[in-house]
Amino acid sequence: MLVKEEDPEEQSSALDQQDPEHLHIKQEQDELWTSLEEEKETGASRFPFTVVTIKSEDDEEDEDVNLDSAGSDGVPKTGDRCNELNESRSSESDVETVHKSFSCTECGKQFLHKQSLRKHLRKVQKEKKSFSCDDCEKKFSKISSLNNHRTVHTGQKPFACETCGQRFSRKTSLNIHMRIHTGQKPFPFTCELCGQKFSQKTSLNSHMTVHSGKKPFACEHCGHKFSQKTTLNSHMKIHTGQKPFTCELCGQKFSRKTHLNRHMRVHTGQKPFSCERCGQQFSRKTNLSRHMSVHTGDKPFACELCEQRFSRKEHLNSHALVHKANK
Repeated sequence: MLVKEEDPEEQSSALDQQDPEHLHIKQEQDELWTSLEEEKETGASRFPFTVVTIKSEDDEEDEDVNLDSAGSDGVPKTGDRCNELNESRSSESDVETVHKSFSCTECGKQFLHKQSLRKHLRKVQKEKKSFSCDDCEKKFSKISSLNNHRTVHTGQKPFACETCGQRFSRKTSLNIHMRIHTGQKPFPFTCELCGQKFSQKTSLNSHMTVHSGKKPFACEHCGHKFSQKTTLNSHMKIHTGQKPFTCELCGQKFSRKTHLNRHMRVHTGQKPFSCERCGQQFSRKTNLSRHMSVHTGDKPFACELCEQRFSRKEHLNSHALVHKANK
């Protein structure tokens, strides 16, 4: 909804183009606008603004109806103008409660109007990722993003923690790390459905597609579907055999950066995942999740033969050997 101050000259020009029998209105109109300008200078004007909506071809049929709502001199009545403004404010508040039904297939962003979606798609087309990494073929829309990404392959870590000296390849990673020193939770965003924790809100939003069941991204080679495009890109390395991420200490290669990061904790001894109840630390988030069953008492793994339950899969596997030995 756009609000603009109408130019008196534009108003009178529009009236000049009407039927000749209305030409006598122009003089009265000019006098009215002169009066309005004087009121505006003294702060007495009650309707110097007009609500202007974006018209479609269908809206042209409503112009005659709008003219009927004007006064006999062709000028909208003050009461009508106030009603229009009140209705526009009401409609704006109602818009916020309407379900957004138009989704972008590229990024999943939702829009209230189809016209907004089309505008967004045009912007997406302009921002096509044209900067490609020579090492892993990952593409970026900005050269600065590509340069930041290259530190993954070069091993550069220009961002250092002033408190403990630990270094990071990205500023965002340093910011997340700083929460350890400031007392903030390193993973403040929690999924209400499964309890998984994330360091950033965007990561949580991406994770929620796991629960929605939507998998719009399909592999062209095997048909496997994924909820996120990044997961599909990582999956494609299975078919290409690419392992662009190399450990500088032992030379082991990995297809994903997350796998390399997890592997590096073997060398550094880092255990960033801490239990909130007992303080025990773990190098992997999966190990922490498994440990939590000690406190919660959950035993999700059940024996099919005797229905005995276990908190860990390996405990169930060990128990299954008992039945095999008794056969």
